[in-house]
Amino acid sequence: MEINDITWNIIDASIKIHKTIGPDCFERVYEELLYYELTKRGSLVKRQLLFSITYEELRIENAYKLDLLVEKK
Repeated sequence: MEINDITWNIIDASIKIHKTIGPDCFERVYEELLYYELTKRGSLVKRQLLFSITYEELRIENAYKLDLLVEKK
């Protein structure tokens, strides 16, 4: 899937969710709904991935948390 197609799909799903439930929900709710909507549309989605970083000899485990990874991008 091309990056523009992935982006369009995410934006379209986000607009659908916002039109349906509106503003003022917790981020966790929007993340769950977006995950649901994207997987329902056939996208490969992974959630809450932890990444480490290395600075010189220092390695910091779980330095970053990615909410959603769509189509390995």
